[in-house]
Amino acid sequence: MIPTYPPAKKIILCIDSDETILRYEKALLERSGYPVFTASSARQALRIVTMCKCDAVILDYEMLGMNGQDLASEIRLIRPDLVVIMLSGGEVPTQALALVDAFVPKLEASRQLLPMIAELCSQSRHATRKEQSVQRDDRQ
Repeated sequence: MIPTYPPAKKIILCIDSDETILRYEKALLERSGYPVFTASSARQALRIVTMCKCDAVILDYEMLGMNGQDLASEIRLIRPDLVVIMLSGGEVPTQALALVDAFVPKLEASRQLLPMIAELCSQSRHATRKEQSVQRDDRQ
């Protein structure tokens, strides 16, 4: 039997040291039905990634204490499967971009962020199903 209810919305973690940007991202995502956690520091973000089930992270490159490249690297160590989207209002080094699944300029966030999340989380779900299928085949 095929379920008729829509799949659950992915849980998003927004990380930015600017509280105004954080409130904007949270409002944008919640209006689209996404449950949202927020973190205003890298330390807080790493605690949430470790303790909570989130499906994607949106992080700013330019933050106080730890930049987005270092934070993305730490997140990859904790949860390599987590979708990571980086935002920035300026230039971002190539090494930082290599650590994330996508980059969105802050000026384009209102237009590009929601489609990007939907696409990446959908790909992530398909990859998980494929891995589960391969694991079942290996056991048989």
